[in-house]
Amino acid sequence: MKSIQMVDLVSQYEKIQTEVDQKLLEVVRSSQYINGPEVKHFSEELADFLSVKHVIPCANGTDALQIAMMALGLKPGDEVITASFTYIATVEVIGLLGLTPVLVEVDPLTFNLDPEAFRAAITEKTKAVVPVHLYGQCANMEEILEIAKEFDLKVIEDTAQAIGADYTFSDGKVVKAGCMGNIGTTSFFPSKNLGCFGDGGAIFTDDDELAVSIRQMANHGQTIRYHHDNIGVNSRLDSIQAAVLRIKLRELNSYTDARQNAAQYYDNAFKDESALEVPMRDASSTHVFHQYTLKTKGVDRNAMQEFLASKNVPSMIYYPIPVHRQKAYMDERYENMDFTNTDDLCDRVISLPMQTELSINQLEYIVNSVKEFLNK
Repeated sequence: MKSIQMVDLVSQYEKIQTEVDQKLLEVVRSSQYINGPEVKHFSEELADFLSVKHVIPCANGTDALQIAMMALGLKPGDEVITASFTYIATVEVIGLLGLTPVLVEVDPLTFNLDPEAFRAAITEKTKAVVPVHLYGQCANMEEILEIAKEFDLKVIEDTAQAIGADYTFSDGKVVKAGCMGNIGTTSFFPSKNLGCFGDGGAIFTDDDELAVSIRQMANHGQTIRYHHDNIGVNSRLDSIQAAVLRIKLRELNSYTDARQNAAQYYDNAFKDESALEVPMRDASSTHVFHQYTLKTKGVDRNAMQEFLASKNVPSMIYYPIPVHRQKAYMDERYENMDFTNTDDLCDRVISLPMQTELSINQLEYIVNSVKEFLNK
């Protein structure tokens, strides 16, 4: 049996190697490395996939979040609400821009932003909210959007882990993750569901004026060359990465199917294990399983990780320390806020290998190794 990886990018590449190699050689020979035709074509194809009017590529997912906040005109002192149970990039851009991050609780079942916690945290200084579609499943966007509309707040979706997921509103309307708020952002980091061969990111919007502002912010604050109307940044997706992403975008639905099939295998294997809780599926959202994350119950998680490692089964903790307990983001406001769910998840979650290339033999070995630990 082939060795098990959390993400097997080598095997994924081997399946598309001929096409990728040919396309990369074409880009090199063209010498159009920056803003070449591959970038334009990828933007158009991703916009078509997402059914959104504008896709603006950039250098990485963190830049995407920062540029989104700059384009919305958020100013120092403005409060931006997001979940404490997330990767740090979601919050660090808020701090870098001099905005005030306001961290709130998550739903214990979906792991996503709790709408009621969001509502309770709103003040006269609140200007925006960043729902994170964690692990591959959309947050409760219907309620979040309703609350945001009630208080005239901007909505920036962090879709780094959920590109391709579908959200169904109560009226039956289906929208892709990242395309429901004012702006959606994503990352093309190699291990993402749609990943390139380096760093990359993108920003989505249906707002024509906002799209102009986003493009300007990502290009040194200029729309016309050498005319800098705003303070911007330099954040671009290069042509080589765009060429890779065009090929992988055509495979994204099959990649999602493979992840969902692996998740179903895990679900069936662990559904009767009292010491494990399989990921909950929200009826409003499909799950594209960037991660397959279990909740342990009465289990020594560190011992479990060590045992799995001894069996050559990798695992990860996403995330062991919530943002409100990180030194850089500690705030006396959080002393009186309830983070019971977030703290509990940080103590209990464990993610098993989840990728497009998992074989039945590998899945069986992973499952048997987990059960061996639980039953020893």
